[in-house]
Amino acid sequence: MFGTLSEETEVKVPASKAWALYGTLELAKVVTGKTVEAVDLVEGDGGIGTILKLTFKPGVGFAYYCEKFTKVDSENMIKETEVVEGGFLDIGFNLYRIRFEIKDKPNDETCSSCVIKTTIEYDVKEEFAANASIITADPIIGLMRVGNEHLLKSE
Repeated sequence: MFGTLSEETEVKVPASKAWALYGTLELAKVVTGKTVEAVDLVEGDGGIGTILKLTFKPGVGFAYYCEKFTKVDSENMIKETEVVEGGFLDIGFNLYRIRFEIKDKPNDETCSSCVIKTTIEYDVKEEFAANASIITADPIIGLMRVGNEHLLKSE
């Protein structure tokens, strides 16, 4: 069973500044201690193939998962990560992918605002289809709120 969820938020910073956070390892530093307990760099430098281990606060539902950067497109400001160990894979998911897309806000001639679109794509094995109900945009909304607050404070 395949599904998607998307959320968009506007941030009053240039797209290039938002990409400098969302398109790099910097986001992991900003959310550590806030939306996740810890983020450890397993391998890589922030490019394709980078693997991070996210350790969650108690009560989230997972102790941890590892995600791999599968796409880092600086020209189009798109980054994708996929869970490669733990978390959703332990409860019957074949795929759990998060995509960040950053674009200049349409009709903003000053380029002082951007839109961040986050998409979650998932595929769950049929025998675990009931687990698809745990997929919500709430964790991503929380992550984006922390990231966007950081962007606005550092303006």
